[in-house]
This record gives sequence, structure tokens and C-alpha cells, in this order.
Amino acid sequence: QQDNLLFLWSITVSIFGIGGLLGSSGSRYLTVKYGKKKCLLCNNLLMIVAASIMGFSKIAQSFEMILIGRFMCGISLCVPLHHQYVGEISPKKLRGFANSTSSFFWSLGKAIGQISGQRELLGSQSLWPILMAACGFPALVQLVALPFFPESPPYLLIHKEDQEGCKKAIRQLWGEGHHQAEIDDIMKEKATMKNTKILSVLELVKEPAFRWQLYMIVILTTTIQLCGINAV
Repeated sequence: QQDNLLFLWSITVSIFGIGGLLGSSGSRYLTVKYGKKKCLLCNNLLMIVAASIMGFSKIAQSFEMILIGRFMCGISLCVPLHHQYVGEISPKKLRGFANSTSSFFWSLGKAIGQISGQRELLGSQSLWPILMAACGFPALVQLVALPFFPESPPYLLIHKEDQEGCKKAIRQLWGEGHHQAEIDDIMKEKATMKNTKILSVLELVKEPAFRWQLYMIVILTTTIQLCGINAV
């Protein structure tokens, strides 16, 4: 029936956000315990599994596989690691530019997905499983390339207290040279974090000093949700 079909499509779209809520909630614990590189590798594996499940859903004649795949995609994509890792491994003079590339390629990916989803391309009845599974290709590329990159230098120095490992990662990323200024900046960040209390979500809501900033973030986020981007 039409009502049941509309309900299933609504669940299929919204379950991505539910997975994203779970992924973003546990991101801080995972990145502190395991590091951003390992978490990114696990994210890529999860995305490849999700893409495979959605790609084979037509053969299996199971819409439940699409739901599971969308849920797993939400967990993988909404763990905010890419811009953090890219920013931390970039030289200081290129850090702002490197951080901005995440938003650019996120938007570019959405545009490519929209174009590829046209009926004349991959949106046809016979090719839509390929479109659903296409999200696994970038994850596969990153899964192959990421092992050649070191762990984030700030993570090694701040959380693991491995100064030699930090220096080795910096030399691998930025080449041989004098990088003591960058290491000093990380040490200052470490000292600042020791003297800063990390607030929980409930404590953040109750803290009067952050009230207006919190209002602004909520309003901006709500506006983005209501502009229709999720429907796209």
C-alpha cells in the first residue's frame, strides 16, 4: 500500500541520522582510546561492509538490508574524524586550508551522488544497487592509502605522551627540518587541556557562560535541518 511504502521510505531516510547520532556520541571516547588513524580505518571497514550490504539487497530481495546499510553508513560518516585528522597532520600554515577541504569534498560528493542518481545514469531500475554500493569506493581507497600515514602528532604527544613518536610522525609528514615550534605548540595545548575541565552535555547546558553560544549553535543547526538538505 502507498502508506506503507511512504513509511518505509521515511524510515530508510531517517535511520541514517539515528546511526549518525550514535556515531557522533561515541567519537570522543574512541578517538582518545584508539587514536584517529585507527578509528578512520575502522570507519572505512564499516563503510565497505555497509556498501556491500546495500549493493546486494536487490539480489537478496531484502529492503531490510538497505536499512541496515544506511544505519551503518550513518555511524561511519557522522564520526567527525576526517577534518580533525587532516587538520592535525597538516603544517600550521596550511591547517586552515586543509580543514576547509572536508566541507568542500563533502559538498562535492553530494553533488556527484545527485547527478549519478538520475534515471539516465545509475538511477535506473537495474543499476540502482551500484549507486547504493558506490559509497564503498572512497572508503576502499582510503583504507588502502591510510596505513602509509602516521598517527596524528598531537594524539601521540598529548594522549600517549610519546614525544619520539610525535617527532617521527612530524618528520614523516613534513620532511626533515626544524619543527620544534610545532612541538612547543602541542605542549602548550597539552598544558591547557590539563587545566581545562571537560564538560558533559548536561553540564554544558547548565553553564551560564556558554548559554548564548549554545543558543546560536542550536538555531544554526535547526535552520540547516529545516532548509531541506537532509531530503536531498
